[in-house]
Amino acid sequence: MKLILTGLLAGLLAATAAKADEMAFTSWGGTTQEAQTKSWAAPFEASSGIKVLQDGPTDYGKLKAMVDAGNVTWDVVDVEMDFAIKAAKDGLLEPIDYAVVPKADLDPRFSNEHAVGSFYYSFVLAWNKGTVTGEPTGWADMFDTKKFPGKRTFYKWSAPGVIEIALLADGVPADKLYPLDLDRAFKKLDTIKSDIVWWGGGAESQQLIASGEAAFGQLWNGRVFALQQDGTDVGVAWKQNLTAADVLVVPKGAKNKDSAMKFLAAASSPTGQAKFAEASGYAPINTKAKAEMPADAVKALPDAHVDGQINLDMNYWAEHRDEIATRWYAWQTK
Repeated sequence: MKLILTGLLAGLLAATAAKADEMAFTSWGGTTQEAQTKSWAAPFEASSGIKVLQDGPTDYGKLKAMVDAGNVTWDVVDVEMDFAIKAAKDGLLEPIDYAVVPKADLDPRFSNEHAVGSFYYSFVLAWNKGTVTGEPTGWADMFDTKKFPGKRTFYKWSAPGVIEIALLADGVPADKLYPLDLDRAFKKLDTIKSDIVWWGGGAESQQLIASGEAAFGQLWNGRVFALQQDGTDVGVAWKQNLTAADVLVVPKGAKNKDSAMKFLAAASSPTGQAKFAEASGYAPINTKAKAEMPADAVKALPDAHVDGQINLDMNYWAEHRDEIATRWYAWQTK
């Protein structure tokens, strides 16, 4: 009996050790997560011996449900910054252990007590050159169905971007966007509502443009970069590109918090950020990363297009996220 119990105990200890030597990383799927896996997860596994399990796409409702139920199976999650600000206030996130994650070289715009910058991106206007006749130059062209006929694709979730695009297309100056005039924005969106095809994830946005199902689209710049790298004939307009950031967070109650902090340190390091930026076309959040990148890769980043660039207000969205969402989803279903 003693031998049996000893064997069972050894098995339990081995299982616990195996679990401690793995963690779950959740992101948006497609080319972005592929680049994160190659640039962050694979080198981290090799150096630490901690296996990184992949999951996705990121789902805010699922994250909240896990935390509320006390059964968190994700350890590091890539989220939009406005969500991270609100989630921290709601008690859904673990504080970042900056004794483990070096902070000195992180861009302070994109890291805080509960989040470490993942990447910095722009929403740009993209179009299928085989479908579109002419050369769109800005957001107003997305609403000109006579000059540029065809379906348009926008991000379907309530998040920074589409409301601002509608207001800019309607003539609102960039420095007068906030507070957002929702009445004016929805009135403008009504003019093309029947021509909108919604995308819920980056891979879907790429497919819609590449196939020509949507002639034009609001896309993350890295998704356009990936299409162009694959040889898809896609045009891009950087005029009034809208900037924001994704961040990496650890859900409250994550089972492998120590491993998660080590992963964050690797992902936000100069080398990790440089490799991901080169692979994705998204800008790094570590200020020393560009020094490790080829010059031509640096030229493809969003911060090479600062003329007319507009920073989306993450704090405004975090404060008004719920009220905007209520109206947004009600409008979509009308």
